Amino acid sequence: MWTKCNACKRIVYKQDIIDNLYVCPHCGFHFRLTARKRLELMLDNGEYIELFADLESLDPLGFTDRKPYPQRIKESMEKTGEKEAVIVAKGKMEGIPVIVAVMEYYFIGGSMGSVVGEKITRAVEVALKEKLPLIIVSASGGARMMEGIYSLMQMAKISAALKKLDREGIPYISVLTDPTTGGVTASYAMLGDVNIAEPKALIGFAGPRVIEQTIRQKLPPGFQRSEFLLEHGMLDMVVKRTELKENIVRLLRLFLNLSPS
Repeated sequence: MWTKCNACKRIVYKQDIIDNLYVCPHCGFHFRLTARKRLELMLDNGEYIELFADLESLDPLGFTDRKPYPQRIKESMEKTGEKEAVIVAKGKMEGIPVIVAVMEYYFIGGSMGSVVGEKITRAVEVALKEKLPLIIVSASGGARMMEGIYSLMQMAKISAALKKLDREGIPYISVLTDPTTGGVTASYAMLGDVNIAEPKALIGFAGPRVIEQTIRQKLPPGFQRSEFLLEHGMLDMVVKRTELKENIVRLLRLFLNLSPS
């Protein structure tokens, strides 16, 4: 089976992309991954124990736009097979036990509602209790507007939990993928001891079109892409997906004072 790369417009043999961890072998374009696929690629043998899988969103505001919010939730559940826009798992990376939270962009744009906030906060609490490194992989359009202030509260809630982790000296590595925007960027995605991004990922608070319309100026080339943020001190590393796991493991060994493998 063949597919078209969105970046270089080439027709590529799909298995070549899969074998290259869903990265175009010609131009290096990083295709978006589901949360399950991300966990499979990150954790040893793709094995993990899922935590807090029973949590589901309610409709605290009775929100309706073009569709009632409960309908959107139901459709996203059917589309993705997930109950929410984040999966929390316990597994190992090169034998090192870790807690990992991976956001599912295909569930209402990976938006952060009260359940996403609760699951990530609980992930932090488990890492704190068991003294395990925490890794959060972000892929999100930001706060979930259908939950209003309940969504925005999660920014402070998660940030406060991460402060406790920091006080105990437990490592937190943040991985930012395309896209990471809005309230997620304005909170936990940028609070890692090390912030790593995949190449050319869109990362920012407001989108570039909104910013241009607000300031009435043309933005510089590459604005809000990983490489631009790295150059301006907002990121620590930009790492290809094919090298991501080995770099995270190297950092974990440094943080935990473990000998190189």
